[in-house]
Amino acid sequence: MLKISRIETVLDDIQTPAYVCEEILLEQNLQLLKEVSERSGATILLALKGFAFKALAPLVDKYLSGCTCSGLHEAKFAKEFFKGSVCTYSPAYKEEDIDEVITLSDHLIFNSFNQWEKYKDKAIGKTSCGLRLNPEVSSSPVDLYNPCGLYSRLGITKENMQYDKLKGIEGLHFHALCEQDASALEEVLKGFEKRFGDLIPRMKWVNFGGGHHITREGYDVEKLIKIISDFRARYDGIKVYLEPGEAVGWQTGPLVASVLDIIHNGMDIAILDISAEAHMPDTLAMPYRAAIRGAGDIGEKPHLYRLGGPTCLAGDIMGDYSFDAPLKIGDKLIFEDMIHYTIVKNTTFNGVKLPDLAVLHKDGRYEVTSRFGYEEYQRRN
Repeated sequence: MLKISRIETVLDDIQTPAYVCEEILLEQNLQLLKEVSERSGATILLALKGFAFKALAPLVDKYLSGCTCSGLHEAKFAKEFFKGSVCTYSPAYKEEDIDEVITLSDHLIFNSFNQWEKYKDKAIGKTSCGLRLNPEVSSSPVDLYNPCGLYSRLGITKENMQYDKLKGIEGLHFHALCEQDASALEEVLKGFEKRFGDLIPRMKWVNFGGGHHITREGYDVEKLIKIISDFRARYDGIKVYLEPGEAVGWQTGPLVASVLDIIHNGMDIAILDISAEAHMPDTLAMPYRAAIRGAGDIGEKPHLYRLGGPTCLAGDIMGDYSFDAPLKIGDKLIFEDMIHYTIVKNTTFNGVKLPDLAVLHKDGRYEVTSRFGYEEYQRRN
């Protein structure tokens, strides 16, 4: 899918730091997800853990069927800002939360038989209950994001299945992918059916989880549709759910930063008003190198800079980038594809300002939809 950014048309209007979601790019993703849903028969939910942008909830609601949530607070957020169904899964629920979680959730997924036995009397009849299963098959590229890795706490394995405790369970859930393609899903599904295929005919629904990189260029959408359609045909039209997060926000907007200072200590170092630690934590956790519009690798362009954040953390470094022209104090840099997973992981470490959340509307209008200041740091400490 060709995505053409228009962020540079409003660059002068952006007070940094700011995450800017381009409405037209988000809608392109949503349109493709809607097509997959219509052609495959799958119900697609937004995973709030990857894209919780309340100002754009009305647009999401036009194309998707609800939200999948990771606990009480996300479930409350889904109910407040989005329409459609709410599906909640947590590795463990707290007793003080469970009654409200049940009330908010159309589907409630349990991670263990301990949790199911503890709360089933409250949940049965009030929500559709399911179990998260671990197919023990995954090709996730990073161990940190592998739900099926060795000693995983996520999902019930075949060895730990308790068939005598399934009364009241209406659905099954698995999640084994991380920014992967339809071929990876195909392999996971084979493992899932091999281990748990005997349970599927007894169920009303199966949730294929997230990690489906459907909106990435080159993703085999036709293969995904066939996989889902064939699965539903094998099991008498069973309802299938997908819950992508990154595929919703994928390549829909950047994080825009400004150069605060330039110093020299063996090499030129530009200090920005964004922090890898606070604003782009996955660049350190994965780790991965963020793309910057117009910048190159070391040696690719004539002017090399190390880019760092404004915090006291020595490792608050985005990396070394080369540019066609020397950077100047006040220049703005566009860090590509920073809408998904970053806005939900921000911190106020060192008291740094949280970036604004803004929308570049289809009509070209730039709007700041959420602005954060000292009160965020004060409130959280």
